Amino acid sequence: MRNYDLTPLYRSAIGFDRLAQLAEHAAANNGNNGYPPYNIELLGENRYRITMAVAGFAMEELEISSEGDKLLVKGNKQDKASERKYLYQGIAERGFERTFQLADYVTVTGAYLEHGLLNIDLVREIPEALKPRRIEIGNRPLIESDAQ
Repeated sequence: MRNYDLTPLYRSAIGFDRLAQLAEHAAANNGNNGYPPYNIELLGENRYRITMAVAGFAMEELEISSEGDKLLVKGNKQDKASERKYLYQGIAERGFERTFQLADYVTVTGAYLEHGLLNIDLVREIPEALKPRRIEIGNRPLIESDAQ
């Protein structure tokens, strides 16, 4: 895996150090080997869904937690007492941990398991104080010192 030097970005971009850190983290994140596969969908302007293929996992074997700007999805496969003899085993039955970095003001609104797919719904709720607002341009106000 290549290592990218993002030092020039730190020097020339003010206030984007967090973005650079996220990019470095993504470039260095070789611990996630692609299992389980997932999709991230844009459902609306501020609505998202993460869909993970978790075939073979029961609801009790899955755990979702959100702390700060991180979303952690864990799958812990319970040991089976039966002794099966596989000729070919293509369905992975190993545990996993997958971490997602959430942007500011993104929260998890719900999750459900359907047909072997774990769906996690997210929404970005920007506080009113941070939303853009239109400022009307008017005439210069008359100040008492101008009237004299």
